[in-house]
Amino acid sequence: MRELVRPSRLVPGARVAVVAPSGPVVEERLQAGLDILRGWDLDPVVAPHVLAKEKELGYLAGSDADRAADLQRAWCDPSVSAVLCARGGYGAQRLVDLLDWEAMRAAGPKAFVGFSDGTVLHEAFATRLGLATLYGPVATGADFVKSTEAQQHLRATLFAPETVRTITGRGRRSLVPGRARGVTIGGCLRLLATGIGTPHTHPGARGGLLLLEDVGEQPYSLDRSLTQLLRSGRLDGVAGILLGSWDRCGPYEGVRAVLADRLGGLGVPVVEEFGFGHCESALTMPLGVAAELDADAGTLTLLEPALR
Repeated sequence: MRELVRPSRLVPGARVAVVAPSGPVVEERLQAGLDILRGWDLDPVVAPHVLAKEKELGYLAGSDADRAADLQRAWCDPSVSAVLCARGGYGAQRLVDLLDWEAMRAAGPKAFVGFSDGTVLHEAFATRLGLATLYGPVATGADFVKSTEAQQHLRATLFAPETVRTITGRGRRSLVPGRARGVTIGGCLRLLATGIGTPHTHPGARGGLLLLEDVGEQPYSLDRSLTQLLRSGRLDGVAGILLGSWDRCGPYEGVRAVLADRLGGLGVPVVEEFGFGHCESALTMPLGVAAELDADAGTLTLLEPALR
């Protein structure tokens, strides 16, 4: 697993684009998110279809072609320094093959922020552009607009990444003790499992520190996705694992039993309840960056800042 190109940090006055590659956005939430970004002295621009809703498939923020065009235009706009997802939901899988990856590579690196369904795009940016990205809060997420801690951690990562090179987990609990070094990868468990065998996905986690989290999945469904990762060989050679939030996945005791059963035998450090994903005060986690995991201390130390 190789370290990826780190995009440049943001500076006051930077223009950032807000796009909706997946589900539709509530206008009130959009305005709240934009207000936060403006308060950081950023210049947010909203893609044309962020508030759109596909007529027949109302869970999509407009047609696949429109969502893909929004993302590509934002990425290829030389005045834009970062692209932020407005929300998750579902839909990134439907547009990822419509993007002109050669044009996006030619546009050069810039920061990309999102999580959940955005896992598909994190994987694609890594494999097609060789780019490190930020698995962090979406611009209109309730857990973001209402959480000062989530806002502060994302802001520090974007503007002063050297100040957050050591990320301390919220729970600071080890499922399996130990230390490991590797390059951070991962995201939402369901998306990683369903991406197996498709273009633009990591072939495996060998030498990586794998981040996993999910939402709204019962323990048997988490078991199914983890078993798919195991059976496919996706976890072969993984160096360590960080487990985030499991919101609406049932009592944590049941979730923990599945995690211990499926991951505890890999012989690598595993830290649980780290505090990223679908949770309050969610941490921003860099992907594609070399780091050291200390499962006993509940810390992830980046060997270099997330952004240059």
